[in-house]
Amino acid sequence: DNPFQPEGGIRLLKGGLGRAVIKTSAVKDEHLIIEAPARVFDDQEDLLAAFQAGEFTQDMVAVVRFQGPKANGMPELHSLTPALGVLLDRGLKVALVTDGRMSGASGKVPAAIHVTPEALDGGPLSRVRDGDLVRLDAHKGVLEILVPEGELMSRPAAKAPPAGFGYGRELFGWMRA
Repeated sequence: DNPFQPEGGIRLLKGGLGRAVIKTSAVKDEHLIIEAPARVFDDQEDLLAAFQAGEFTQDMVAVVRFQGPKANGMPELHSLTPALGVLLDRGLKVALVTDGRMSGASGKVPAAIHVTPEALDGGPLSRVRDGDLVRLDAHKGVLEILVPEGELMSRPAAKAPPAGFGYGRELFGWMRA
């Protein structure tokens, strides 16, 4: 009779970066739309190192690619939420876009997850560059990159970083292939 929201807490996003899902239930309404330059990372540890180094001083969409099931078995990315949440608390507009996953504890940061096709398959995420303008609009279900039409897919795809070791993921690399 008195729901928190008129719709469910998960939305499908579609656009020039592919398809993704976003958990909207814990995100404040003013954070559900963001248009900002991309900061591209191929590993979550690189994003955390950049945060620790104080590199994030402006609005951004953090793109963390090569985190999908074929690339590295989809490690949990929820450790990114506290750092990105600090940036939101500082007044920056911030979002995460990834072909990886996050648990239900994704919290207050808008996160477009499970982007498909994933970067390892040459999906659009593999062609995003630092500074590309990305638009995420959870109200309208939009996830797009604002570059001239045809330019994105004409760029060479980034190469996946070498597979790391730990957590047993290397044991199943042959299965992902």
